[in-house]
Amino acid sequence: MIKEAIATGATVEEAKEAACKELGVESFDDRIDFEIIEMQSKKVFGLFGGRPAKVKVTLKQEVSQIAEDFIKNIIRNMDLNDITVSTTVEDNVITIDIEGEDVGFIIGRRGETLDALQYLACLAVNRIDNSYKRVVINTGDYREKREKTLESLGRRLAIKAAKTGRKSSLEPMNPYERRIIHTAVQKVNGATSWSEGENMNRHVVIGPDGKSKEYNNRGRGGRRSGYGRRGSKPKQSAPAPNPDRKPLNEGGEVGLYGRIDK
Repeated sequence: MIKEAIATGATVEEAKEAACKELGVESFDDRIDFEIIEMQSKKVFGLFGGRPAKVKVTLKQEVSQIAEDFIKNIIRNMDLNDITVSTTVEDNVITIDIEGEDVGFIIGRRGETLDALQYLACLAVNRIDNSYKRVVINTGDYREKREKTLESLGRRLAIKAAKTGRKSSLEPMNPYERRIIHTAVQKVNGATSWSEGENMNRHVVIGPDGKSKEYNNRGRGGRRSGYGRRGSKPKQSAPAPNPDRKPLNEGGEVGLYGRIDK
């Protein structure tokens, strides 16, 4: 977001000072650029012609401030009171922490409202310049709790898949949450995971890893392969997941909805 002011003065410096005063900044502020539109000229014989200097001063806001102002404006329009917003920046990640009594409305069902705010803030920020900034919005330790919940869920269903040979489909999740599940599943021998569905319906499926020695030694239901009681035929193992499916882990560092291009 760029703010600008045009001002005049007897000299270029006076015009610059006037424009900066209008923007509420000092003339030596590193965030400002100024452009001379017209140079001053003296009157002829002190009576005719002459004109003041005219300059344009532009103030470029930090992208972190743009993100914070964007979130504050939304919260204001939600009629939520006693909410505080603070912002920190590290490398290309802008982290916005929201605190207050009404944060439950901001989190929403399973974090859907919080995710939507994060998505919109990322769009607003990355329209400014050519550099990509990741925006993370958190309230309290909700993100940390959610991550631990997903890790536990992924591990539990992976163990179940390795023991029973059955697959489980999870609810639709964004790329960031799917990645947490994939990472947790990869730590369990005999299980694998992949993603199915398109767009907002994309979800993780956890099943047995047919290529794993751990799973092949167990067979279905956790029993070793071979004939059961009374010479019955052994139960067949569950079919291995389609090797053409995309993995296991959906890539490296991804944002909530992946990278957002302008």
